[in-house]
Amino acid sequence: MAQALRPNTAGGLFATDGKSHPLQDTLLAVTLVLGITSFITAMFHHLHLLSSWTGLVGILTGAYGQWISVTTRERFGLVLGLGAAAVGFFLGMAHGGLFGGLVD
Repeated sequence: MAQALRPNTAGGLFATDGKSHPLQDTLLAVTLVLGITSFITAMFHHLHLLSSWTGLVGILTGAYGQWISVTTRERFGLVLGLGAAAVGFFLGMAHGGLFGGLVD
């Protein structure tokens, strides 16, 4: 029962090691925002440019975030953002792609 008397030393929501990780948290937030934007806009055919580009950038930021991530919570959020960005990117590519409708 000694573990019940220890104070919680975790610094923040995403820092389970007690240290702050501002770069990793920023990449996590950017990846989640881009992934959600890409996923939602992929449901509309005429927004394929937005969904494909935000999906591509979300995949790249999420991959870099995974590479430098430190805690499990960061990786969990990054995987969610990466998944949403990938789905949005692939649906955006299927609806017209990165340059569809601009180049004839």
